[in-house]
Amino acid sequence: MATVREIVVREPDCVIGGEKLAIIAGPCLVEDYDATAAIARDLAEICADLGVPYVFKASYDKANRTSVDSERGPGWQRGLEVLARVRDEVDVPVLSDVHEVLQVPLAMQALDVLQVPAFLSRQTDLLVAVGETGKPVNIKKGQFLAPEDMQFSIGKVTSTGNEQVMVTERGITFGYHNLVVDMRGLTIMRSLGYPVVFDATHSVQLPSGGYGASSGQREFAPVLARAAVAVGIDAVFMEVHPEPGQAPCDGPNMIPLADARAMIEQLLAVHRAVRALRR
Repeated sequence: MATVREIVVREPDCVIGGEKLAIIAGPCLVEDYDATAAIARDLAEICADLGVPYVFKASYDKANRTSVDSERGPGWQRGLEVLARVRDEVDVPVLSDVHEVLQVPLAMQALDVLQVPAFLSRQTDLLVAVGETGKPVNIKKGQFLAPEDMQFSIGKVTSTGNEQVMVTERGITFGYHNLVVDMRGLTIMRSLGYPVVFDATHSVQLPSGGYGASSGQREFAPVLARAAVAVGIDAVFMEVHPEPGQAPCDGPNMIPLADARAMIEQLLAVHRAVRALRR
């Protein structure tokens, strides 16, 4: 696998693209502060115990839901307030989606990593705006893009002088209501010189497959995650919730919080095995 630059999310030990496999995890959507902070705290404790760099993820606004009636969250201003409080009080770096240029000034104050959603991965003004913050940027590859095409999305961010970029695979559209993952794409994207993240839970989503909402097949998330780590990625992204069946969105593809530690342990075992083979 190609060598990639290291993205320093937080000094001294939260690095993506380094020797350690990193974990980006949290609920799909910001709920109230107590629920959001509790998930962040539990995941941070698991990752600290396992010696894993960890970034908390939750969306403050799901602007691309299937239906106008779908739950979107607390809104971008209130949601960013909750995330900033989680970052400071739980003491974890935080990542969230940014959907519009007007959100960037407030988002850069609350977040450690600004994420560009897959549907917006070619949106020039947004990519440039997040790049201009100088903060780490995670670009999720559109379900419609070939892996090599991500060089152009990366280039829009780096045109600002910001080289703190990583890219995320989340599956590609394969017929109606279905996504597939081409593992070759992970190697292709990593050859661009930037860290690659594998989104284990969105890759098993069934977009709009639940009649007005997306469905999913969470049982395959650990399987695909193990395969991606075996290819040689830098981080695994997964949505986690204490009760996925009660989550406001993405429940069918989310990992139960009770299963998170065992899944991360399996991923670390694969990561160690792959690194041993390269020595």
